[in-house]
Amino acid sequence: MTKSIIAKKQPQPEFLPMTKKEMDKLGWDRPDIILVSGDSYIDHPSFGIPLLGRVLSAHGFKVAIVCQPDWNNPKALEELGRPRLYAGVSAGALDSMVAHYTSFRKKRSDDAYTPGGKAGARPNRACIIYTNLIKKAFKGLPVIIGGIEASLRRISHYDFWTDKIRKPVLMDSKADLLVYGMGERAMLDAAIRLSKAEEPSAADLKGIAGTAFMGNPEDVDSEAELIELPSHQEIVEEANQLMTATLALEEQVHFGDSWAIQPVDKRHVVLTPPSQYLSTEELDWLYSLPYARLPHPIYKDKGRIPAADMIEFSITSHRGCGGGCSFCSIAMHQGRHIRSRSRKSIMNELKRMQEHPDFRGSVSDIGGPSANMWNANCTLERGKCKRKSCLVPKVCPNFKYDQKANLKLLRDAQKMDGIKHVRVASGVRYDLGQKDKTSLKDIFKEFVGGQLKVAPEHIAPSVLKHMRKPDLPIFESFLEMFAVESKKAGKEQYVIPYLMSAFPGCTDNDMRHLASWLAARGWKPRQVQCFIPTPGTVATAMFYCETDPAGNKIYVAKTDAQRLKQHRILIPDPGRDPRAGKQGKRKPSSDRPQESSPRHKKGKKNTKRHDGLNASGEGKKFNRKDNGKRFSKKKKTK
Repeated sequence: MTKSIIAKKQPQPEFLPMTKKEMDKLGWDRPDIILVSGDSYIDHPSFGIPLLGRVLSAHGFKVAIVCQPDWNNPKALEELGRPRLYAGVSAGALDSMVAHYTSFRKKRSDDAYTPGGKAGARPNRACIIYTNLIKKAFKGLPVIIGGIEASLRRISHYDFWTDKIRKPVLMDSKADLLVYGMGERAMLDAAIRLSKAEEPSAADLKGIAGTAFMGNPEDVDSEAELIELPSHQEIVEEANQLMTATLALEEQVHFGDSWAIQPVDKRHVVLTPPSQYLSTEELDWLYSLPYARLPHPIYKDKGRIPAADMIEFSITSHRGCGGGCSFCSIAMHQGRHIRSRSRKSIMNELKRMQEHPDFRGSVSDIGGPSANMWNANCTLERGKCKRKSCLVPKVCPNFKYDQKANLKLLRDAQKMDGIKHVRVASGVRYDLGQKDKTSLKDIFKEFVGGQLKVAPEHIAPSVLKHMRKPDLPIFESFLEMFAVESKKAGKEQYVIPYLMSAFPGCTDNDMRHLASWLAARGWKPRQVQCFIPTPGTVATAMFYCETDPAGNKIYVAKTDAQRLKQHRILIPDPGRDPRAGKQGKRKPSSDRPQESSPRHKKGKKNTKRHDGLNASGEGKKFNRKDNGKRFSKKKKTK
């Protein structure tokens, strides 16, 4: 395994090349590595492919980027020449099926990661399609898949869009290696191994930490602990084996020291232990690389890329989230252990940001998966704790955090010359924040720019337990504090709650309870997320098995009709513009009364529809887009 990803920085182009012409200018006859993505190329550290490209380039490898290629034409890749080492593939920042379909399996009409926001630039199951494209263009070239789509499909998984158990994506794609989790160390290790090989081949990639490959039990380290997962056939025949496999993988990621193996037909998927987390020094180096923070010039006349605008002036302060929510892919991808950048590194990035031609002094966000976990850490050794969440049902005494340090970081950023505003707009863990109420109050006063998005998701105790979310009284005390402190500061501010319908274990009565609670506060949400069973999460296993993790039977709104029924308790007409006319064509809001509001006389505007809660308890509209046998864990014998 690569000891450190830090290298003496090599000169890098402003953008990594996407065309043969750009490669010619750099004096390359062919690349060492091509990285293929389902997203547009935005040279920003928030996106995996550009970040990996910069890391590999800093180590002297010639990296070319191929984004949203024509998946029916291998020549889209052949133009760049056959890579010397390997091709890497990612579906993009989102699972391609989530990017393409709504909660009710309706085709989406937009794509935030594509110029002009247009849908249709990437295929369904992009990892499979792109891998096949590369195999046709460059026969025998090692192909490595990674990113959220591949990572969460590393073993047999439930596929919501076909309502079936699918085989590991390695088998469907015929890729040579799968990188799960954050991939800097594994991708660099692969490049170094292949560059040292006389004839680079897929066989050189076996055993890299944080990866999966098709192999056999003999490939596992003879001294290692081995988790034997239920076979693909067992999961197909016995639903609760999916829960067994999912919990086993969750444990493997958290403990960080075990191999895992799953029989699939007559073959095996072998998973090495997770890659070692990056240190603070490595993260600092990673984020100091020369990102342009702009889309590649190739998109100049193709329209703006919505995702680029969203993250352009945001800063990642840390990775990982201690919450461990059962429906969130972060726990299975980034892990619960918090890894933070140094204060100096963040300040240096703020200085570089001011060189951006479009920067006007406002920093949209400084945070990570959660806004207020910078510098948090667990005092126990990795693998010593059996908890599924560091925060639920109560904040663990071994989870150490410093909200004052987080507040000081924000204040120091805002004091910098050239910085006018620093915002905390979303991701605040209100349970953690209330452990230091003084610091939380100051965040309300100084760093909320009108709206603060938080994620209670529900209010029913049983549903919150299944979600691994804090109890309702904790959220209600947060709301009260927010209202009081905003009023004291003389600021009109609103909490925007993220809510979810049709979660496993949620009944129709639970949804009615939520609707009543919202109505009592004058909240009328326009968009609520209906639970999507994405591959690899504990919540998806609950959906498929119709049990909780302990094997207890639970109610699951499983059919589209059942899911829609729950969703309509909060959203009477999901998928339809609330200002639309009878035929679905939108009319000006002043021409007709708003739904869920008292009728009003013609010519008068209705001002009583409220979707958020401000300091005075008044509302404001908001939108939100959007058990069977236990696995065996034992010492492998020689």
